[in-house]
Amino acid sequence: MAEAMNVFDRALLRRRRARAAARLGDHDFLFRAGAERLADRIDDMRGGFARVLELGAHGALLREAIGARAGAEAYVAADIALPLAAAARGLRVVADEEALPFAEGAFDLVVANLGLHWINDLPGALIQMRRCLRPDGLLLASMLGGRTLEELRACLLAAEAEVAGGASPRVSPFADARDAGRLLQRAGFALPVVDADLLDASYPDALALMRDLRGMGESNAAIDRRRSFTRREVLLRAAAIYAERFGGPDGRVKASFEILTLTAWAPAPSQPRPLRPGSAAARLADALGTVETPAGERAGDG
Repeated sequence: MAEAMNVFDRALLRRRRARAAARLGDHDFLFRAGAERLADRIDDMRGGFARVLELGAHGALLREAIGARAGAEAYVAADIALPLAAAARGLRVVADEEALPFAEGAFDLVVANLGLHWINDLPGALIQMRRCLRPDGLLLASMLGGRTLEELRACLLAAEAEVAGGASPRVSPFADARDAGRLLQRAGFALPVVDADLLDASYPDALALMRDLRGMGESNAAIDRRRSFTRREVLLRAAAIYAERFGGPDGRVKASFEILTLTAWAPAPSQPRPLRPGSAAARLADALGTVETPAGERAGDG
């Protein structure tokens, strides 16, 4: 069962994130977009969050976006890669989201910006995040969704099949919004909400997109990826197919990034509960001014 959970090479991910740290500011537009969405959710909340844990730090970017808005008095930034944790400000910890070293109920708010899509046992990690929160504490997270890089995925598969006579996974798998909502419920969170936004970015060509992904530390880290270097002929053919299928009048190509924003609360007795079936004080048909039709009957039958 444990082996079935291993989709991503976490050691490779750590090395890539460490390498990306030095020049992340040149490639951080996607992380800024995720941070803006999390900051918007903070603005919608009443009250403050004195103790904040950030998982998957990208320097001080997220803290700058939400720290003051959350009313944070203690802000802990954690990352799997030492250089990214070191680039954060204040309290910093090198920690893996799959094995959190924090006490139960230690935080009022846990935030994670575009990192959860690299976790092998996401339900288990979400359970750990819930345990880190006090009752009625808030989880705010963003992750890449299933439509991310759909253009690149299709073009790489087509190019490899054409040039090499076969294909292997070239883009990491991503969950969709429905999957994310179910995972939050499975982890024991209350009142889960998942929003999906599709962000289109523009690049001179597909090769520039691939360089940007490496600069972000976001290139493929799936365990079943092809271990040898991609042949130059495959990359060039993929770029040509990309330009044919997704090129614009200006000669640039688009790349889609789906950002899922997750909001959920650690359970608490004070939270609203759904009513029991049949306990409503008024009929929906009366409120809508319509005639109620019993189940199994159709209007006009009789």
